[in-house]
Amino acid sequence: MFDRPKVGERALLVRVALGEPVAAEELEEFTALAVSAGAEPVEFITGSRHSPDPKFFIGSGKAEEVKAKAEELNAELILIDHPLKPSQERNLEKLTGRRVLDRSGLILDIFAQRARSHEGKLQVELAQLKHLSTRLVRGWTHLERQKGGIGLRGPGETQLETDRRLLNNRIRTLTRRLETLARQRDTGRQIRNEIPVPGVALVGYTNAGKSTLFNALTGAGAYAADQLFATLDPTVRRLTIPHCPELVLADTVGFVRELPHELVAAFRSTLLEAREAQLHLHVIDAADPERGARITQVNEVLASIGADGVPTIEVFNKCDRLGAEPSVERDADGRVSRVWLSARTGAGVDLLTEALRERFASALVRTRLVLGPAHGRARAELYRLRAVQGERPAADGGWEVDVEMSDTELVALCGREGIARPPAVPPCLEGDGFLQSRRPAAPSAPHPGGNSHGLE
Repeated sequence: MFDRPKVGERALLVRVALGEPVAAEELEEFTALAVSAGAEPVEFITGSRHSPDPKFFIGSGKAEEVKAKAEELNAELILIDHPLKPSQERNLEKLTGRRVLDRSGLILDIFAQRARSHEGKLQVELAQLKHLSTRLVRGWTHLERQKGGIGLRGPGETQLETDRRLLNNRIRTLTRRLETLARQRDTGRQIRNEIPVPGVALVGYTNAGKSTLFNALTGAGAYAADQLFATLDPTVRRLTIPHCPELVLADTVGFVRELPHELVAAFRSTLLEAREAQLHLHVIDAADPERGARITQVNEVLASIGADGVPTIEVFNKCDRLGAEPSVERDADGRVSRVWLSARTGAGVDLLTEALRERFASALVRTRLVLGPAHGRARAELYRLRAVQGERPAADGGWEVDVEMSDTELVALCGREGIARPPAVPPCLEGDGFLQSRRPAAPSAPHPGGNSHGLE
């Protein structure tokens, strides 16, 4: 048998195109995956076939070429940019005398290195065990294997059965723990829904700049790097935009071509945050020549978890690499559909926040609060929130304040300060006395001072 070092291996990369030439972008992405896992790529071997070879996937001739090149370059690891069957992986390992890892195993290894939260670690371990369960036999091929019969069963069969039983027990344990965490997540979601705060989820292909944009919007300081799957655990922060209800912004895990189905299943509870969001910000690398295919691949994953019906704004990030100016595009209904920006430089981020304000402005209510002399702190808070639209002194020394703010903030403020809260109403028009409500379908009145709900 051969040794299996954990990190720092010299890796030989292999990709065989089926029925079409190998795209340069695919080679670059797989190389980036190998580097993200901690490997040192020494060479990339490519080829083409009409269909996969049942024994080696890449064909016997290409397998011999891989063996010779691995010996020549002293490669310790062979990475295949395809999902392999367990038998194909074992056959390649036996022929080359080196460890062979397919695309799914490589991505699982990266996830195992990057997971930080308790739930994320459980999800990755579950995905790894399910992937390993079909490949368990390769770890015991050096043990004695005898035919069945009383007194003839070798230790390999006994050890293999024991290991499978332990593995299945661990899978059941992890599944139960994740189900418990999923129920806790559902309970927290139900509690949040009692005082609804609109949710916005950042989704997109890995390394499109989601975490950088997340930091630009919230100032959270979340880890961001120019590498695939730089962050795995979802990060959630509140996002405050003037004249807009408070939002909850979630940075989700990035997607990738041929994402292992074990990972999609394991991360399903985490990805439900994207399904429960009221809006998706689909972050796209504007400079990626394959961005059309990336958009399709992300949409396929969202559809697999039932999140394809969520309204979406496409955010074309890294527009500075194209020399393009930040801009906004609208659909036939006049709603913002695309925003071009650079999260790294901050150019155009204000256009995105304005688009969010426009999208969620209908959740605001305008009403009048009667504040007594003892409610000075509440009055100061309203001004801090930029919610005051007009103010008149009251006979008792207090104030009559016309406000526009989210219903969530209004409920919290009135409850905290002991203010009699008037009924929530749709956006209002200014009248001679109290603000007169109108139907939500009517166009919004401009804010005092020239502010409007549209983008400039």
